[in-house]
Amino acid sequence: MFVRQFGKTWLLCLAVIGCTGCSRAPSIEIIGSFFPAWMFCIMAALILTGLIRLALVRWEMEQKLAPLIVFYPSLAVAISCSLWFILFA
Repeated sequence: MFVRQFGKTWLLCLAVIGCTGCSRAPSIEIIGSFFPAWMFCIMAALILTGLIRLALVRWEMEQKLAPLIVFYPSLAVAISCSLWFILFA
């Protein structure tokens, strides 16, 4: 009896998990072609990270940042996630 009940519960859980991804993904149309919205968030984040880097170099503050190989990718990810939440959440 317990095995049969456990099997039904497991099957229900799998069905619910399978249905969670069925929502429409946000996409942006450009000249008749649809692109995922996260792609634009990443491109905008990379451009903004580059502009921030130029500002930091211009103000001579880049030397004060510890490991640049960690700082700039982290900054790009933070900006990208922030844009995603602001624009598409």
